Amino acid sequence: MPLTMPEELILLMLDDASGRLLDRAMPAGDYALAGSLLSELALAGRIDTDLQRLYVTNPAPTGDVVLDATLEQLRGTQQPQDTRGWIETLAMNASELREVLFARLVASGVLRQVDSRFLWVFAERRYPPVSGREEREVKARLLGVLFNDDIPDTRDVLLIGLARAANLFAVILSEEELERAQPRIDQVADLEEINRSLAAAVRDILGQVSRYAFLA
Repeated sequence: MPLTMPEELILLMLDDASGRLLDRAMPAGDYALAGSLLSELALAGRIDTDLQRLYVTNPAPTGDVVLDATLEQLRGTQQPQDTRGWIETLAMNASELREVLFARLVASGVLRQVDSRFLWVFAERRYPPVSGREEREVKARLLGVLFNDDIPDTRDVLLIGLARAANLFAVILSEEELERAQPRIDQVADLEEINRSLAAAVRDILGQVSRYAFLA
């Protein structure tokens, strides 16, 4: 069964060796994960956007528990929001979403769960890949878009925007490769409104974090 965009993003956010989430992907990764929900719903024809708001176009369930819960949240709001507003709202539940996605990936055999102790005090849970095949396929698909001039499909455009927001290309690519690919990353990612809204939200949030750190 094909992986959903939130599941693909989780795989990209994992360190290959340790099975832990990459530190450098946080806190932007929370917003990217929220954006992945909206991206998948957009691909499924359930939501659309205009200049002022993001709205549901088809309330029919997708059959995916995570996506359908998000769809119900979008439908049930009394206060319309634009894409950025929804990204920030959905990101507040990112930790719970990660646990659900990890459990699904373990159940499907993509990841295995390893419980250990950190300094013999704090419980720590790691999720190393079982074979790594799925992660390699996702990375290969994205790199194929970035290093050729073919027109990417919408799914890859959205996933590239999510990976950009979470700073994952700095991990996937060498410094020289990233410098060469950055114009193409931005060109492709900015094709979709969700990606542009996500990038703006991440820039503002990280800017606020930096200002607070400076003041502290």
